[in-house]
Amino acid sequence: MTVIDPDTQAGWVPEAEAEDDADDMPLSLRLSIADTLTLGNATCGFMAVYFTTTGILIPHLTGSDESGMARHSAATAVILMLMAAIFDLFDGLVARKLRSSPMGAELDNLSDLISFGLAPAYFVLVYGMVADDAHQRVSALAAIVVLLAVVLRLARFSCVTMKDGMFQGMPSPFGALTVISIVLLELPFVPTLLAIIGVAWLMVSRVEYPKPRGVLAVAMLGWIVSAMGLLAAWALDAPGGQLLLQTGCALQVVLGAVIPLFATARRVNTFRGNRREARAAQLP
Repeated sequence: MTVIDPDTQAGWVPEAEAEDDADDMPLSLRLSIADTLTLGNATCGFMAVYFTTTGILIPHLTGSDESGMARHSAATAVILMLMAAIFDLFDGLVARKLRSSPMGAELDNLSDLISFGLAPAYFVLVYGMVADDAHQRVSALAAIVVLLAVVLRLARFSCVTMKDGMFQGMPSPFGALTVISIVLLELPFVPTLLAIIGVAWLMVSRVEYPKPRGVLAVAMLGWIVSAMGLLAAWALDAPGGQLLLQTGCALQVVLGAVIPLFATARRVNTFRGNRREARAAQLP
Protein backbone atom coordinates (compact mmCIF):
# COMPACT_ATOMS: atom_id res chain seq x y z
CA MET A 1 0.00 0.00 0.00
CA THR A 2 1.42 3.41 -1.04
CA VAL A 3 1.34 6.20 1.53
CA ILE A 4 1.05 9.72 0.12
CA ASP A 5 2.49 12.55 2.16
CA PRO A 6 -0.34 15.11 2.56
CA ASP A 7 2.19 17.98 2.37
CA THR A 8 3.58 16.69 -0.90
CA GLN A 9 0.08 16.11 -2.24
CA ALA A 10 -0.85 19.72 -1.42
CA GLY A 11 2.05 20.98 -3.48
CA TRP A 12 4.46 21.75 -0.64
CA VAL A 13 8.11 21.32 -1.58
CA PRO A 14 10.86 21.07 1.05
CA GLU A 15 13.09 24.14 1.24
CA ALA A 16 16.20 22.22 0.24
CA GLU A 17 14.51 20.90 -2.89
CA ALA A 18 13.27 24.41 -3.77
CA GLU A 19 16.84 25.72 -3.55
CA ASP A 20 18.01 22.90 -5.80
CA ASP A 21 15.32 23.81 -8.32
CA ALA A 22 16.50 27.44 -8.25
CA ASP A 23 20.08 26.32 -8.82
CA ASP A 24 18.96 24.19 -11.75
CA MET A 25 17.13 27.13 -13.39
CA PRO A 26 18.64 27.86 -16.81
CA LEU A 27 20.88 30.91 -16.88
CA SER A 28 18.77 32.40 -19.66
CA LEU A 29 15.80 32.67 -17.26
CA ARG A 30 17.60 34.57 -14.50
CA LEU A 31 17.29 38.35 -14.50
CA SER A 32 20.19 40.50 -13.40
CA ILE A 33 20.00 44.02 -11.99
CA ALA A 34 20.88 45.37 -15.43
CA ASP A 35 17.97 43.39 -16.92
CA THR A 36 15.60 44.96 -14.40
CA LEU A 37 16.70 48.42 -15.52
CA THR A 38 16.17 47.35 -19.14
CA LEU A 39 12.61 46.28 -18.32
CA GLY A 40 12.10 49.71 -16.75
CA ASN A 41 13.12 51.15 -20.11
CA ALA A 42 10.41 49.11 -21.88
CA THR A 43 7.80 50.09 -19.29
CA CYS A 44 8.53 53.79 -19.77
CA GLY A 45 8.17 53.41 -23.53
CA PHE A 46 4.81 51.69 -23.20
CA MET A 47 3.52 54.32 -20.78
CA ALA A 48 4.64 57.06 -23.18
CA VAL A 49 2.37 55.49 -25.82
CA TYR A 50 -0.43 55.33 -23.24
CA PHE A 51 -0.22 59.03 -22.33
CA THR A 52 0.07 60.03 -25.98
CA THR A 53 -3.15 58.12 -26.68
CA THR A 54 -5.24 59.12 -23.67
CA GLY A 55 -4.05 62.70 -23.33
CA ILE A 56 -3.57 63.80 -26.95
CA LEU A 57 -5.22 61.48 -29.48
CA ILE A 58 -8.51 60.71 -27.69
CA PRO A 59 -9.25 64.37 -26.73
CA HIS A 60 -8.57 65.34 -30.35
CA LEU A 61 -10.89 62.64 -31.74
CA THR A 62 -13.64 63.53 -29.27
CA GLY A 63 -13.40 67.27 -29.98
CA SER A 64 -12.20 68.23 -26.51
CA ASP A 65 -10.77 71.74 -26.13
CA GLU A 66 -8.76 70.93 -23.00
CA SER A 67 -5.40 72.01 -24.39
CA GLY A 68 -3.91 72.05 -20.90
CA MET A 69 -4.48 68.33 -20.53
CA ALA A 70 -2.96 67.72 -23.97
CA ARG A 71 0.11 69.76 -23.05
CA HIS A 72 0.46 67.94 -19.72
CA SER A 73 0.09 64.53 -21.38
CA ALA A 74 2.57 65.41 -24.13
CA ALA A 75 5.11 66.51 -21.54
CA THR A 76 4.50 63.35 -19.51
CA ALA A 77 4.98 61.16 -22.59
CA VAL A 78 8.26 62.85 -23.49
CA ILE A 79 9.49 62.74 -19.88
CA LEU A 80 8.80 58.98 -19.89
CA MET A 81 10.93 58.63 -23.04
CA LEU A 82 13.66 60.61 -21.28
CA MET A 83 13.38 58.27 -18.29
CA ALA A 84 13.69 55.34 -20.70
CA ALA A 85 16.93 56.90 -21.96
CA ILE A 86 18.20 57.08 -18.36
CA PHE A 87 17.37 53.40 -17.84
CA ASP A 88 19.12 52.60 -21.12
CA LEU A 89 22.18 54.57 -20.02
CA PHE A 90 22.45 52.89 -16.64
CA ASP A 91 21.67 49.30 -17.64
CA GLY A 92 24.82 49.24 -19.76
CA LEU A 93 26.91 50.75 -16.95
CA VAL A 94 25.51 48.28 -14.42
CA ALA A 95 26.02 45.34 -16.80
CA ARG A 96 29.71 46.27 -17.16
CA LYS A 97 30.23 46.75 -13.43
CA LEU A 98 28.25 43.71 -12.23
CA ARG A 99 26.98 40.90 -14.40
CA SER A 100 24.59 40.57 -17.29
CA SER A 101 22.32 37.64 -18.05
CA PRO A 102 22.65 35.78 -21.38
CA MET A 103 19.47 37.45 -22.62
CA GLY A 104 20.54 40.96 -21.62
CA ALA A 105 21.42 42.05 -25.16
CA GLU A 106 18.12 40.77 -26.55
CA LEU A 107 16.14 42.49 -23.79
CA ASP A 108 17.99 45.73 -24.47
CA ASN A 109 17.18 45.66 -28.19
CA LEU A 110 13.51 44.84 -27.61
CA SER A 111 13.15 47.56 -24.97
CA ASP A 112 14.87 50.12 -27.21
CA LEU A 113 12.49 49.21 -30.02
CA ILE A 114 9.52 50.07 -27.77
CA SER A 115 10.89 53.24 -26.17
CA PHE A 116 12.93 54.73 -29.01
CA GLY A 117 11.16 53.22 -32.02
CA LEU A 118 7.47 52.72 -31.38
CA ALA A 119 6.94 55.54 -28.85
CA PRO A 120 8.50 58.40 -30.90
CA ALA A 121 7.01 57.10 -34.16
CA TYR A 122 3.57 57.03 -32.54
CA PHE A 123 4.19 60.53 -31.16
CA VAL A 124 4.96 61.77 -34.69
CA LEU A 125 1.80 60.11 -36.03
CA VAL A 126 -0.49 61.55 -33.35
CA TYR A 127 0.94 65.05 -33.53
CA GLY A 128 0.52 64.98 -37.32
CA MET A 129 -3.15 64.11 -36.84
CA VAL A 130 -3.65 66.82 -34.23
CA ALA A 131 -1.83 69.52 -36.21
CA ASP A 132 -3.65 69.00 -39.51
CA ASP A 133 -5.97 66.17 -40.51
CA ALA A 134 -4.95 66.68 -44.16
CA HIS A 135 -1.42 65.50 -43.32
CA GLN A 136 -2.40 62.26 -41.61
CA ARG A 137 -1.10 59.98 -44.36
CA VAL A 138 2.19 61.83 -44.70
CA SER A 139 2.60 61.81 -40.93
CA ALA A 140 1.95 58.07 -40.93
CA LEU A 141 4.65 57.66 -43.58
CA ALA A 142 7.13 59.69 -41.52
CA ALA A 143 6.28 57.62 -38.44
CA ILE A 144 6.89 54.39 -40.36
CA VAL A 145 10.24 55.72 -41.59
CA VAL A 146 11.30 56.47 -37.99
CA LEU A 147 10.17 53.04 -36.77
CA LEU A 148 11.91 51.15 -39.59
CA ALA A 149 15.09 53.19 -39.11
CA VAL A 150 15.23 52.12 -35.45
CA VAL A 151 14.47 48.49 -36.37
CA LEU A 152 17.28 48.46 -38.96
CA ARG A 153 19.69 50.23 -36.64
CA LEU A 154 19.10 47.80 -33.77
CA ALA A 155 19.40 44.80 -36.10
CA ARG A 156 22.69 46.13 -37.49
CA PHE A 157 23.96 46.78 -33.98
CA SER A 158 23.52 43.08 -33.21
CA CYS A 159 25.42 42.01 -36.34
CA VAL A 160 28.17 44.58 -36.88
CA THR A 161 31.22 44.79 -34.63
CA MET A 162 32.48 48.33 -34.18
CA LYS A 163 35.69 49.53 -32.61
CA ASP A 164 35.48 50.02 -28.88
CA GLY A 165 33.80 53.21 -27.72
CA MET A 166 31.93 53.98 -30.96
CA PHE A 167 28.44 53.46 -32.43
CA GLN A 168 27.70 53.24 -36.14
CA GLY A 169 24.76 55.50 -36.89
CA MET A 170 22.96 57.85 -34.54
CA PRO A 171 22.06 55.93 -31.35
CA SER A 172 18.33 55.25 -31.13
CA PRO A 173 17.80 57.13 -27.81
CA PHE A 174 19.52 60.20 -29.24
CA GLY A 175 17.56 59.85 -32.48
CA ALA A 176 14.25 59.50 -30.65
CA LEU A 177 14.87 62.61 -28.55
CA THR A 178 15.88 64.55 -31.67
CA VAL A 179 12.69 63.51 -33.48
CA ILE A 180 10.57 64.55 -30.49
CA SER A 181 12.42 67.88 -30.31
CA ILE A 182 11.66 68.54 -33.98
CA VAL A 183 7.96 67.91 -33.36
CA LEU A 184 7.84 70.12 -30.27
CA LEU A 185 9.46 73.01 -32.15
CA GLU A 186 6.18 73.26 -34.13
CA LEU A 187 7.87 74.28 -37.37
CA PRO A 188 5.98 74.28 -40.69
CA PHE A 189 4.96 70.82 -41.82
CA VAL A 190 7.38 70.33 -44.72
CA PRO A 191 10.58 71.33 -42.80
CA THR A 192 9.43 69.17 -39.89
CA LEU A 193 8.90 66.20 -42.20
CA LEU A 194 12.28 66.64 -43.91
CA ALA A 195 14.08 66.99 -40.56
CA ILE A 196 12.45 63.81 -39.21
CA ILE A 197 13.45 61.86 -42.32
CA GLY A 198 16.98 63.27 -41.98
CA VAL A 199 17.24 61.95 -38.42
CA ALA A 200 15.96 58.55 -39.56
CA TRP A 201 18.68 58.50 -42.23
CA LEU A 202 21.35 59.36 -39.65
CA MET A 203 20.26 56.39 -37.53
CA VAL A 204 20.97 53.96 -40.39
CA SER A 205 24.03 55.82 -41.70
CA ARG A 206 27.67 54.91 -41.12
CA VAL A 207 28.41 58.06 -39.17
CA GLU A 208 30.31 57.18 -36.00
CA TYR A 209 29.03 58.38 -32.64
CA PRO A 210 30.91 58.05 -29.32
CA LYS A 211 29.41 55.82 -26.66
CA PRO A 212 28.26 57.67 -23.50
CA ARG A 213 30.96 56.70 -21.02
CA GLY A 214 32.72 58.62 -18.29
CA VAL A 215 32.39 62.38 -18.64
CA LEU A 216 30.17 61.99 -21.70
CA ALA A 217 27.72 59.81 -19.75
CA VAL A 218 27.55 62.40 -16.97
CA ALA A 219 26.97 65.16 -19.52
CA MET A 220 24.23 63.12 -21.19
CA LEU A 221 22.53 62.49 -17.85
CA GLY A 222 22.68 66.18 -17.00
CA TRP A 223 21.20 67.09 -20.38
CA ILE A 224 18.32 64.62 -19.92
CA VAL A 225 17.52 65.94 -16.44
CA SER A 226 17.59 69.51 -17.76
CA ALA A 227 15.22 68.52 -20.57
CA MET A 228 12.83 67.08 -17.98
CA GLY A 229 12.87 70.41 -16.16
CA LEU A 230 12.13 72.30 -19.37
CA LEU A 231 9.22 69.97 -20.14
CA ALA A 232 7.83 70.37 -16.62
CA ALA A 233 8.00 74.18 -16.91
CA TRP A 234 6.24 74.01 -20.28
CA ALA A 235 3.55 71.64 -18.98
CA LEU A 236 2.84 73.84 -15.95
CA ASP A 237 2.70 76.95 -18.19
CA ALA A 238 5.45 78.59 -16.17
CA PRO A 239 6.62 82.08 -17.24
CA GLY A 240 8.95 81.64 -20.15
CA GLY A 241 8.30 77.89 -20.22
CA GLN A 242 7.46 77.86 -23.93
CA LEU A 243 10.63 79.77 -24.82
CA LEU A 244 12.77 77.54 -22.61
CA LEU A 245 11.31 74.41 -24.20
CA GLN A 246 11.87 75.69 -27.73
CA THR A 247 15.44 76.68 -26.83
CA GLY A 248 16.13 73.20 -25.45
CA CYS A 249 14.59 71.51 -28.48
CA ALA A 250 16.58 73.73 -30.83
CA LEU A 251 19.81 72.84 -29.01
CA GLN A 252 18.98 69.13 -29.32
CA VAL A 253 18.37 69.48 -33.07
CA VAL A 254 21.56 71.52 -33.56
CA LEU A 255 23.53 68.92 -31.60
CA GLY A 256 22.05 66.18 -33.76
CA ALA A 257 23.21 68.02 -36.88
CA VAL A 258 26.65 69.09 -35.65
CA ILE A 259 27.92 65.70 -34.45
CA PRO A 260 27.70 64.11 -37.94
CA LEU A 261 29.57 67.10 -39.41
CA PHE A 262 32.41 66.69 -36.91
CA ALA A 263 32.46 62.91 -37.46
CA THR A 264 32.60 63.37 -41.23
CA ALA A 265 35.36 65.97 -40.97
CA ARG A 266 37.34 63.62 -38.72
CA ARG A 267 36.99 60.75 -41.20
CA VAL A 268 38.11 62.99 -44.08
CA ASN A 269 41.16 64.16 -42.11
CA THR A 270 42.01 60.57 -41.19
CA PHE A 271 41.69 59.50 -44.83
CA ARG A 272 43.94 62.35 -45.99
CA GLY A 273 46.48 61.53 -43.30
CA ASN A 274 46.59 57.90 -44.36
CA ARG A 275 47.08 58.91 -47.99
CA ARG A 276 49.97 61.19 -47.04
CA GLU A 277 51.60 58.41 -45.03
CA ALA A 278 51.17 55.99 -47.94
CA ARG A 279 52.75 58.45 -50.37
CA ALA A 280 55.61 59.16 -47.98
CA ALA A 281 56.26 55.43 -47.62
CA GLN A 282 56.53 55.10 -51.42
CA LEU A 283 59.17 57.80 -51.74
CA PRO A 284 62.78 56.61 -52.03
